[in-house]
Amino acid sequence: MPDLTDHELADISAANESGLTPVVFVHGLWLLSSSWDRWRALFQEAGYATIAPAWPDDPEDVQAARAEPDVFAKKMIKGVTDHYLAAIDRLTVKPAVVGHSFGGLIAQRLAGSGVSRATVAIDPAPFRGVLPLPLSSLKSSSAVLGNPANYGKAVTLTFEQFTYGWANALPEDEARELYDTYHVAAPAVPLFEAASANVNPWTQAKVDTKNPDRGPLLIVAGTADNTVPLAITHAMYKLQAKKNPGLTEIAEIEGRGHSLVIDHGWKDVADVSLAFIQKNG
Repeated sequence: MPDLTDHELADISAANESGLTPVVFVHGLWLLSSSWDRWRALFQEAGYATIAPAWPDDPEDVQAARAEPDVFAKKMIKGVTDHYLAAIDRLTVKPAVVGHSFGGLIAQRLAGSGVSRATVAIDPAPFRGVLPLPLSSLKSSSAVLGNPANYGKAVTLTFEQFTYGWANALPEDEARELYDTYHVAAPAVPLFEAASANVNPWTQAKVDTKNPDRGPLLIVAGTADNTVPLAITHAMYKLQAKKNPGLTEIAEIEGRGHSLVIDHGWKDVADVSLAFIQKNG
């Protein structure tokens, strides 16, 4: 597992020195940690310290990421989770955790290990036990899963693939702006791990839903999401609510797609997430 970067260590040190409750942001595939910058500013204004570690070996910015897309290949769910656990282990105050997409799956893995005081999982990728597999989700993931040779590779979405999976609820000009501003290559392995989770008992796409130390959990669902449709988020909510004694809630954000954390309506989603952590964290 790669060491934490100097930038990440500096953010952790600043969070510890502040004495404030920290919030850890976990990004998903096809984004960098800088996609959380506006969220971090909002949470800091509300009185929280924030850190947003990158996935191991992520480039520092979008330009560098596009120059070396192969650096994203072969990153696996467990290794990424362990990287965030290493960051949390250095915090002196137990944090809240917010994650999106595969970051939402990882956020629930972190919560299941008992290290989060409150967790928000936004349009989270499915894990073992979540059974629905809607057609739109299959089509969205086909850019990766449609070719088994992608397994050990990094995959960049075309603009058309990004539009269907992420920006289907947006006008084309905003979709293009988001694609040009945020989109980077992503490892294919996590998608293969999630796709086979229900037939592979050794899968890394697994969450401890029973741990009584999980803490409060909010699942946020964009009602127009093609990548993680409502059938998946509702099944995930029911699984968590049934198996865990802790508070489990779901919030639907009307008319929003998978881009809901970076598009023009990001603050609506951030406000819902912040309110949940303020109340329960």
